Amino acid sequence: MLKIAVFGANGRMGRAVTRVVAASPDVEIVGACTESGHETVGQDVGELAGLGQLGIPVLGNAEEALAQADVAIDFTLPAAVPGNLAACRATGTALVMGTTGLAAEHVALISETSEKISILYGRNLSVGVNVFTELARQAARFLDTDWDVEITEAHHRYKLDAPSGTALQIGEAIADVRGTGLDQVMVAGRNGHTGERPKGAIGISSVRGGNIVGDHTVMFISDTETVELTHHAVDRELFASGALRAARWLHGRAPGLYSMRDVLGFD
Repeated sequence: MLKIAVFGANGRMGRAVTRVVAASPDVEIVGACTESGHETVGQDVGELAGLGQLGIPVLGNAEEALAQADVAIDFTLPAAVPGNLAACRATGTALVMGTTGLAAEHVALISETSEKISILYGRNLSVGVNVFTELARQAARFLDTDWDVEITEAHHRYKLDAPSGTALQIGEAIADVRGTGLDQVMVAGRNGHTGERPKGAIGISSVRGGNIVGDHTVMFISDTETVELTHHAVDRELFASGALRAARWLHGRAPGLYSMRDVLGFD
């Protein structure tokens, strides 16, 4: 049976991961942790997730939480990335990471650590979102820079980063097909006298409000028609389900840095 540890077990995504894992007969939670000194340290991870007692206390020490785990799942914050990576490296635990808003130094640290352990990183681990991204990638192969691209994303009021990691993932896929980098063509949030739209630009707009789980739309717009793709997330457990699918795939893999494209078998 696959043994899972949950980083950030007290958070919204950590609780969602706990529920998804607990409902799956081929996996079990063997560890859970949060930051040292948090009020939830010592509480049962099942009770935090609304499941009742699972017999797994939330720990404030990551290495202790990973002691019996095959794979750890991490949906925490960028500030926790260095410590979580270090704990996985020290214990030889594979890692599925869905943390967004990472800086360049975090990405570099993930890459460095993947030389020692297997890591699967994705800005969005939903299976549907990754198929959606692949559809946008395929559309871009046929709709060249004569077609303007606009991406809109909407999330709950508590989300800390913008644009969303998913919007960036979609934009990067389209830019890659067009032979450029997203940072060279992205226009994020327009205001004031912006001038004429640059040819080949990829616009990204962000909405924050209420408890929106995550909505993304990409539009390919020509002078005569529009092609529109949309993904609507209903429940955070879709991200947890994707993470569990990734964990099953990652278990036993050689050290390296993987993505959901590997899990889903995209070329």
